[in-house]
Amino acid sequence: MKIKIFTILTVLFVISNTFAQSNLNDYKYVIVPKKYEFLKEANQYRLNELTKFLFNKYGFETLMEGDNYPDELIKNRCLALKSDVIKDSGLFKTKLNVELKDCNDQIVYTTQTGESREKEYSKAYNEALRDAFKSFETINYNYVPKKNDAVAEAKDETNDTAEAAQEIQQLKEELQALKAKKETEVESEASKMEVPKTEVVQEKTIQTPVKTETPKVAQPETSVSDVLYAQAIDNGFQLVDSSPKVVYKIKKTSLENVFLVEGLNGTLLNKDGQWILEYYENGTLKQKSLNIKF
Repeated sequence: MKIKIFTILTVLFVISNTFAQSNLNDYKYVIVPKKYEFLKEANQYRLNELTKFLFNKYGFETLMEGDNYPDELIKNRCLALKSDVIKDSGLFKTKLNVELKDCNDQIVYTTQTGESREKEYSKAYNEALRDAFKSFETINYNYVPKKNDAVAEAKDETNDTAEAAQEIQQLKEELQALKAKKETEVESEASKMEVPKTEVVQEKTIQTPVKTETPKVAQPETSVSDVLYAQAIDNGFQLVDSSPKVVYKIKKTSLENVFLVEGLNGTLLNKDGQWILEYYENGTLKQKSLNIKF
């Protein structure tokens, strides 16, 4: 009789773990809050940091609440699970459970109760949380994208490619128009130049040519604090400063050393070894020199 009961419990445990694994594998990210309700301060006893560390340990891609979320998560918040740690009342023990909820606030998974008999809170919470996370040892989590997500991602990539091709064509037209405009201005300036004056000195004619100098375009100054660091992302790079803060996002084009600047009607191109940002502002073409480290 005892053997039958043990067998049934074992089968139920295996089925439960298999079901939990299939559910968790649908989600790519886990978001950890900055503060738990049963604590008075954010990240008190460094419990939130420990939660993120343990999720990463068991294969999850973990984000802290308020971080810069990836673009795909911004577009589809249901890719992430929201984690929480629940404290259970106990007279002589500290008891904690880890709870995961989906984007509709439905509980997807709850761990076993982690326990600790330590009296000091910092040690007790740490030990109980690690004990609760042992539930993930049998889950073997591995993110598997849903078919709908894969189709949506493919559509996004197709749209991005079409938009990039359109922007490249627009860029070519603008460059041609700019080139034609500059040629017209040069011809106009040349026609306005004064005829060289002549002076008669002892029956010798000396021509004094009028010197014309082509105005130089002042190049923007850069300093060490203006250095931007390129970090690879899908279809291009993001340029971050030393904060680090994302200043620009640039997309690759079919032209070498020419990028499209996301959210800005302009391009980034390499001229004589220097990166130049060209964009229109109020109908005026402007240039800005950037110091980029790839």
